[in-house]
Amino acid sequence: MVDEVLAVLEVVVVVVVVVVVVVVVTVVVVVVVIVVIIVVVVVIITIIVVLVAVVVYLVVVVVVVVVVVVVAEVVVVVVVVVVVVVVAVVVAVVVVILVVLLVVVVVTVLSFIIFKMCY
Repeated sequence: MVDEVLAVLEVVVVVVVVVVVVVVVTVVVVVVVIVVIIVVVVVIITIIVVLVAVVVYLVVVVVVVVVVVVVAEVVVVVVVVVVVVVVAVVVAVVVVILVVLLVVVVVTVLSFIIFKMCY
């Protein structure tokens, strides 16, 4: 009689452990997938915003340069144009690098938070 009760308890314990493991793994996978989707969406939106901002910035710089050239019509204008375009490109590159670094930091922090949640 005792052996039969112990056998039933053993089966019950195994079933409970399997169910708990399946539930925990499912929750972890769902959380990771949700966070990955959020990170991907944030990264895509950030990249689009940065690209639009850089394009608008460069267009504004070109318009300003064209206006200066039309108004001034001097040899010095060539130097000014070159300097302004170089500065604009450098600023655009720096902005893109800073945004990429920001995205990397955000992804790293979110990964750390997910890791802490899972363990």
